[in-house]
Amino acid sequence: MVRVGIVCVFVFRALICLFGYILMLLPKIFSRKMIKLFKVKEKQREIAENANGKAPVKKQSAGELRLHKDISELNLPKTCSISFPNGKDDLMSFEVTIRPDEGYYLGGTFVFSFQVSPIYPHEAPKVKCKTKVYHPNIDLEGNVCLNILREDWKPVLNINTIIYGLFHLFTQPNYEDPLNHDAAAVLRDNPKMFESNVRRAMAGGYVGQTFFPRCM
Repeated sequence: MVRVGIVCVFVFRALICLFGYILMLLPKIFSRKMIKLFKVKEKQREIAENANGKAPVKKQSAGELRLHKDISELNLPKTCSISFPNGKDDLMSFEVTIRPDEGYYLGGTFVFSFQVSPIYPHEAPKVKCKTKVYHPNIDLEGNVCLNILREDWKPVLNINTIIYGLFHLFTQPNYEDPLNHDAAAVLRDNPKMFESNVRRAMAGGYVGQTFFPRCM
């Protein structure tokens, strides 16, 4: 009888352990089934939308949301404008046109391309000048030397700030931080010759050995 009692106790304990293990597994099994069911329903919804001719809704990244806010709050001078060559569904790629109304570059038209990262504003946009220009702070490949696009970029800055910075490059070119060293040296040593070179380049012609298409 004692042995039978001991066996019963062991069997009872084993059953309790098994029951506890099953209870522990139930939430995981239930969770996996719910996730699988959700995925199936989501797939069914996408198939139904495609069948109805609806394009799937694309989720916006944090960078796109911030950029949308920046663009909606733009306050540009009349000399600057923004356009979206790929349509407004592609906010991350756009162009800015600057037409200076004073200074050496008066009367010129200069186009800049903007490529914005999905992690914007934690990374500055990549900006290039599409117009070939004789300028100390813009090289012949269109790279732009602007401090807020490099070491001075901060997430609190925005697209409006960059456009104003680009505009000031044309009203106040800086020979102390050049990309085009030849243009910078002429601006520093002979401003009159620099002005003549700028006008020749904008009109469409050679400055030294380099040809510049007309941009006036």
